Amino acid sequence: MKRMKLIINNIRQPIDADLGQLKSIAAKKLKIDRNNIKKFKIAKESVDARHKPHIYFVYSVVVEVEGTLKLPADNDIRIVEDNVRVPLPHGDQKLSSRPVIVGSGPAGLFAGLILAENGYKPLVLERGECVEKRTLLVERFWKEGRLDTETNVQFGEGGAGTFSDGKLTTRINDDRCDRVLEELHRSGAPEEILYKAKPHIGSDILKNVVANMRKRIEEYGGEFRFNSRVDSLRTKEGKLVSMQVNGVEIPADLAVLAIGHSARDTFKMLLDCGVGFIQKPFSIGVRIEHPQDVINTSRFGKAAGHPKLGAAEYQLFYKTEQRTAYSFCMCPGGIVVASASEPGMIVTNGMSEYARNAVNANSALVVSVESGDYGSSHPLAGIEFQRRWERLAYETGGSDNSAPVQRLEDFIEGRNSGRIGSVKPSYTGSIKACDINLCLPGYVTDLMKEAVQYFDRSLKGFGMKDSLLTGVETRTSSPVRIPRGDDLQAIGIRGLYPAGEGAGYAGGIVSAAVDGIRIAEQVIRTYALPL
Repeated sequence: MKRMKLIINNIRQPIDADLGQLKSIAAKKLKIDRNNIKKFKIAKESVDARHKPHIYFVYSVVVEVEGTLKLPADNDIRIVEDNVRVPLPHGDQKLSSRPVIVGSGPAGLFAGLILAENGYKPLVLERGECVEKRTLLVERFWKEGRLDTETNVQFGEGGAGTFSDGKLTTRINDDRCDRVLEELHRSGAPEEILYKAKPHIGSDILKNVVANMRKRIEEYGGEFRFNSRVDSLRTKEGKLVSMQVNGVEIPADLAVLAIGHSARDTFKMLLDCGVGFIQKPFSIGVRIEHPQDVINTSRFGKAAGHPKLGAAEYQLFYKTEQRTAYSFCMCPGGIVVASASEPGMIVTNGMSEYARNAVNANSALVVSVESGDYGSSHPLAGIEFQRRWERLAYETGGSDNSAPVQRLEDFIEGRNSGRIGSVKPSYTGSIKACDINLCLPGYVTDLMKEAVQYFDRSLKGFGMKDSLLTGVETRTSSPVRIPRGDDLQAIGIRGLYPAGEGAGYAGGIVSAAVDGIRIAEQVIRTYALPL
């Protein structure tokens, strides 16, 4: 018998309610017997903490019932049509060699997976190490300060997001987002990412997911080469024909350029090879740490600490006519990590494991900067702008790889007290109490101070005097964009497909992965399978 699929939205349940009752509630809303529901799954789960102390989980559920059903007059109930994926038709343009993917972050991995599944057997080039070896080198840097400029928090299998919270939230509206979550789950991510309103994987689990995606690509005939940096491109009559990798020329008439937002030397090489770049705005600031208990209490009130709620998150914005200050990449129960990719510079980022059970919460507290702030019209001026503040943070911290830190009250007052307070730093390297006002532009620090007072009104405790700032956060997104045409190829170079965050077309794991899928689909529609 034919089945009818329905989605029921806005089912509100107290946080202590039994999930097993959701099916009965769905049946009651549909005015049918519970046994008539043949399939049932949670499609979305979110937390409504707007009216403390009353906190609810809000669910959307998908059910299948046999036969046809007269729907109740309820705007929260609607029919769901199955989204059937139609195989992509292969194009007819010939490839003289297999596709090359440069970079194995989310854009590169998902482009590689889609191409591999469709028989294209891509070659994936990664300048850094595989995720297993990369983890060891990153941990060595955190403990000993020995930076490997090819394998670090920015470079290596999995991309910069590997050492983060593994957040899977995105603002883009694209059906491919569901595909990304499904493939991540298939590669070992927890099932809850398929329905949580704010899903995350955690850095500890994400490393295994990345390795499993590599294995899946290899099973389809793809190949990975680590420690393989692209040194130059060769073009002929506006068409990519080959590239130099570690000094060796390899044929490449099709390359997906998924190099990430920190591949500064590669950006310069590409510019020298005739690839077009334009400046792009981004944001800079610091990491701010609070006790996670403070954030939990502010968000959940008396329910703070409830095992079903876990560590609380926040997302904050403060907008003026000129700029925006906001929290970014918030890491509940996480740590602040040393993230430099070049010597003589300090860069910070945040990271959480899946459990999110560390003592502190941290997030970037950043302010938007525009190309007019860079002081030059050169297409790579944003990179030099980043470097300027990263070097200054290094020097302010004592030029020994110590990150500058400061109590929030001291920062606002513009003084270096030389001490930290009750919030103990989680930073993975050495620190020095300094005046962070010296590490960032005045228009950035001034707006940060305004924003903190504004944020404290909606998130009580955000402005606590002992909140700890660690400088500097400069890698919020790529400072450049590589222009591409409607066919997604780089303007002026056929066969070169800029992708993901490094090319300026994404901002986070999911959006970068979606862009990688979009590129792969375009390649499949354009090119026949390589001989």
